[in-house]
Amino acid sequence: MIRPTRIGVLRETKTPPDRRVAITPQQGLNILKSHPNISIFIQPSDIRCYTDAEYRKAGFFLTEDLRECDILIGVKEVSIPTLIPNKRYLFFSHTAKEQAHNRKLLQEILKRNITLIDYEYLCDPNGKRVVAFGYWAGVVGAYKALRARGMRTDSFDLPPARTCENMDEMYAHLRKVQLRPIKILVTGGGRVAKGAMQTIQVLNIREVTPHEFLNQDFNEPVVCRLDPEHYVERIDGEAFDLKHFYAHPQMYKSSFKPFTKVTDLLITCHYWDPESPKFMTPEDYKEEDFRISVIADVSCDLNGPIPSTIRTSTIANSFYGYDRFTGEEAIPFVDKRNVTVMAVDNLPGELPRESSDDFCQALSEHVFPALLGDTDDDIIEKACITKDGQLTPTFSYLQDYVYKSE
Repeated sequence: MIRPTRIGVLRETKTPPDRRVAITPQQGLNILKSHPNISIFIQPSDIRCYTDAEYRKAGFFLTEDLRECDILIGVKEVSIPTLIPNKRYLFFSHTAKEQAHNRKLLQEILKRNITLIDYEYLCDPNGKRVVAFGYWAGVVGAYKALRARGMRTDSFDLPPARTCENMDEMYAHLRKVQLRPIKILVTGGGRVAKGAMQTIQVLNIREVTPHEFLNQDFNEPVVCRLDPEHYVERIDGEAFDLKHFYAHPQMYKSSFKPFTKVTDLLITCHYWDPESPKFMTPEDYKEEDFRISVIADVSCDLNGPIPSTIRTSTIANSFYGYDRFTGEEAIPFVDKRNVTVMAVDNLPGELPRESSDDFCQALSEHVFPALLGDTDDDIIEKACITKDGQLTPTFSYLQDYVYKSE
C-alpha cells in the first residue's frame, strides 16, 4: 500500500508575528476531499488567525513534530533553526531579488538539501502569478490611507483594520466617513490596485481620468487610477508600449511629477522594476507646490520609486512622518509640512482569515494538482529556487549572492 503524501502546515515564526496561514480548516477539508492520497498535519500556534481548536474540530491532527511530513507549507520566511533537511518547502522566501536580510536563510536551505518552492514564482503559462495576497494588500492599504487622512486632518476617526473582525466590519466603519473635497491617486492596474479601488469605492467617490485629475479642480472627493503610460515616457520620444516598457524599463523616464502638484493622497499599488525610473526624487518633495500629504506605499519598495519610503512600518505602528526638506524620519501627524507615510509590508495580515482563505483556495485550484503529481504542469519546477542542494538553472544568477565572501 502506498503511503499518502504528508503535508505539514507550519507555525509562522517571523517577527513581527504574522497571523496568516496557507491552509485554513475548511479549505483543508476541501483539499482532502479532492486529493484522497494526502494527509495534512497542523503545527500548533497561539497567534494563527484560525485557532488550534478550529483545526481539531475540523478533524485535523496537531503536532509539533513535522519531520515525517513530505511537504512543509508556510506563508512567510521560515526561521533557520526550524528548517528540516531534505524536505520540500513552500513559502515566500524573499530571496530571489538578493534581499540581504535573507541571504543566510538561502545558504542554509542549500546546505540542508531543501527544495524551496517560492509562491512568488508560481505562474500560469502566460506568466501571471496564480497565488498572491496582493488584492488584500490593496484592500487594507487603501483603508489605512484613509485612516491616516482622518488622523492628519482631525476630520474623522477610523479604527485600525486589525481590530475589525473582517472586511465587512472594516467597511461598515468606512461608510460612516464623510470626506471633504480631496484628490486621491492610485498607481497600478493589477490585483493590488483592484483591491484599493474597491475600498475607495465604498465611499462612492467619483472616478476621473488622468487628464481631468491633472487639469480640473473639484468640489467633491475624486479618485484617479494610473497605468504605466500615465507616469513614464520613453527617453527617445517614441510612443509608449507596455510590452516594451516591461522588457526595457531602463529606456523610460518618469513623467509623474505633475501629479505631485495636484494630489492630496497617494496610494501606490504598482509593480516596480529596479531598472524602471523612480516616480519622484527627494528634491521634488522640497518644491513649494508639492501637495501630497499622505502616501500609502502599498508596493513598499525600499530604496525604490518613492523616496519617502525610508523604512517599512508595522501593523502595530503603521505610520511615520517624512521631513520633506531633510529627508529624515519625523513623528507622524505633528508637523503638517511633513508627509505622512504608511509602508506596512504585510498588510493582508490585518484581515488574516479572509486573505488566508482566498490564498488557500488559489493553492488548491492552481498548485496542488501539480505539486501532488496529478498533472504534468511544470508550474512547480519553474518556482523552485533550490533543488538537490543546488540553485536551479532559472535562479542560478543568485550564485554570487549566496556564496560571495562576507
